[in-house]
Amino acid sequence: MTVTGRYSKYIRPISILIDLAVITAVNFFVFKGLVSNMLFFIFYQYIGWGLLAFSIQFYEVYRFTTPIEIASKILRQGILFLLVVIAFFPFSRMTVFRESSIIMFISLVLMLVFIFKFSLFFYLKEYRIITGSNYRNAIIIGFTPEAIRLKNLFEIRKDYGYRFLGYFSDKKAGIDITGKLTDLKPFVIENAVDEIYCSLNEVSNSYLKDLIEFADENKKTIKFIPDTKEIFSKNLKIDYYDFFPVLSLKQTMLNEPAIQLLKRSFDVFFSILIIVFVLSWLVPLLAILIKLESKGPVFFKQGRPGLGENEFVCYKFRSMRINKTTEKEASKNDPRVTVIGRFIRKTSIDELPQFINVLKGDMSVVGPRPHLWSQNKEYGNRVKKYMVRHCVKPGITGLAQVSGFRGEITIERDMINRIKFDVFYIENWSLILDLKIIFQTVINIFKGDKKAY
Repeated sequence: MTVTGRYSKYIRPISILIDLAVITAVNFFVFKGLVSNMLFFIFYQYIGWGLLAFSIQFYEVYRFTTPIEIASKILRQGILFLLVVIAFFPFSRMTVFRESSIIMFISLVLMLVFIFKFSLFFYLKEYRIITGSNYRNAIIIGFTPEAIRLKNLFEIRKDYGYRFLGYFSDKKAGIDITGKLTDLKPFVIENAVDEIYCSLNEVSNSYLKDLIEFADENKKTIKFIPDTKEIFSKNLKIDYYDFFPVLSLKQTMLNEPAIQLLKRSFDVFFSILIIVFVLSWLVPLLAILIKLESKGPVFFKQGRPGLGENEFVCYKFRSMRINKTTEKEASKNDPRVTVIGRFIRKTSIDELPQFINVLKGDMSVVGPRPHLWSQNKEYGNRVKKYMVRHCVKPGITGLAQVSGFRGEITIERDMINRIKFDVFYIENWSLILDLKIIFQTVINIFKGDKKAY
């Protein structure tokens, strides 16, 4: 089997790290001796560079992006970054302003960023052509002239890194057609298809809705070959492969590297505060109370599905007597729960050790709650969009929990409602929403939650 090279997700973080390393090195080369607090100055530049990059989508470079677009992004980023650097000096008494140093600094940064960015861009193009790695498997729904043009483009532009696997159509038949629309889903799973290109005049609205849900659940990218139909309730963006227009469903904010960095920074900062100012004294106190009432460890550790459905060890204060039914969720008046366990579960204190999970990077402060593996297996194929929750890190608290959908799952509707809120959170994330959820969680802790048992 040919290695597919599934490392594209690392390209953007590597590019960011290279740019920050360039900024750091040039700072020490140009401003050494001119700036009394170099680390603060560099940190200020990191923040400025990051905010500018996010606002102009500096790192939104794809395999079909043209060199002119990349050069334009570098020029815009450079001009705005120059203004950010200059703005530091009038408000700082720790620096000596020299125009020649500023010009040298920005020139070196732009030159090195230009060299590294284009080197990486062209290296990846050659790498795809020569090795056949770092490619994406693609299929096309429909056998229209536009679909044929797109397939030909994939074959001509090897540097784009697409491997065409076949057409699917109910309106056409013949040796060129790989299968009918009913054959598509198993083919996508069995052949590790990455991207589905859909000719909109080929499918009905109901099939299109089902196809979008299938792509969401299985983490597949779906794009559209434009025609007269409309897709409601979804934002679209248009990209050009050479001169061929392709419509894509916009990814959520949480897919953006800058947002991931922001959310991760907040998680680390917030979890350190809780660990230092709360867990430092709460752990010894609860350890004594838990040990006095029942034998066993202070912490309960359990494997849970996390980001990408990869397992991680989730920490909690032990609230039950040692038992062999850990894959069964707690129910009302559960005999396994201890006296101190009822209190810490009612106040959600038992979840606080998960801030260690947050610091380790397994979890986030806010996100879909990590379910039991038994629940994951039971509802994964029964509840629509259930698997979407695995495209982000699980959270200590979440929108579903503060909206009244926490606790025991007694009927399937309970899980459906929980997933609706989880998906809404993922698709509509904002830092304000995270803060509102945290605030509501604190209120619920003091008010008490009738479903917390």
